[in-house]
Amino acid sequence: MRRSQLYVPGNNEKMIRKSTELDADSIVIDLEDSVPMDQKDKGREIVKRMVKELDWGKRELALRINSIHTAEGLKDLSILKDLDKVKLLVIPKAEEDMSFIYNALGIATEPIIETARGLLRIEEIATSKGVEAITWGPADMALSVGGNANAYKDNQFIRTTVVITAKAYGLDPIDAVYFDLNDLKGFEEDCNKAKALGFVGKQLIHPSQIKIANDIFSPSIDEIEKAKKIVQAYEEAQKAGRGAIRFEGQLVDYVHYATAKRLLQQIGEKP
Repeated sequence: MRRSQLYVPGNNEKMIRKSTELDADSIVIDLEDSVPMDQKDKGREIVKRMVKELDWGKRELALRINSIHTAEGLKDLSILKDLDKVKLLVIPKAEEDMSFIYNALGIATEPIIETARGLLRIEEIATSKGVEAITWGPADMALSVGGNANAYKDNQFIRTTVVITAKAYGLDPIDAVYFDLNDLKGFEEDCNKAKALGFVGKQLIHPSQIKIANDIFSPSIDEIEKAKKIVQAYEEAQKAGRGAIRFEGQLVDYVHYATAKRLLQQIGEKP
């Protein structure tokens, strides 16, 4: 599950150590935006040492590298041969087929769609070998097109495009970060919007956001019980030769049945 993907600065040893105790599904050690240019080499040395020393348990350990079109990005890739604990590479400003990364390193990838060219080539990116998840970045997208970040932070077209592309190819769609750390209510609302569109998780920039994301992107007890009832009622109707039923005052057909059954399968529940 990737309900919560928390970014941790790669040049901050204290925060990296603390991340081993947090409840995020994925810990993303960041060598890109949160590390100043004059500390990139220091960040890489800290990451190499910390990854070898620390244990993240069942959490997925990921690394966000710098753009693969830069010298810093290539340096980031060069340290990975000794870091077996890193199971996912988060690739910023993805704009083309990235199969070469998986072919060279055997590590799964999560591209970030955050440029105009990346959005136009999202299907090519999503079908790259080794891609397991896909996310997007509103601030960099706005910069790419000369727009305003506030106008892009809740862009339904991009969000829907990311979800549809991800689901079409069996990937995890992860929603973008929410920058206002003082507005947890707004963050909660943003998570609910993302879940309604089909996102399975959220990228995070502060530990205070973890529990909210985990709770929202986990099915509630009521959702689980309703799914069980829909599956049972629909399967009984199928035996009677009916393809649609009336359930709690609403029409339920195959797509509702399939959705309910998928939810139960994801959490290992039986109807």
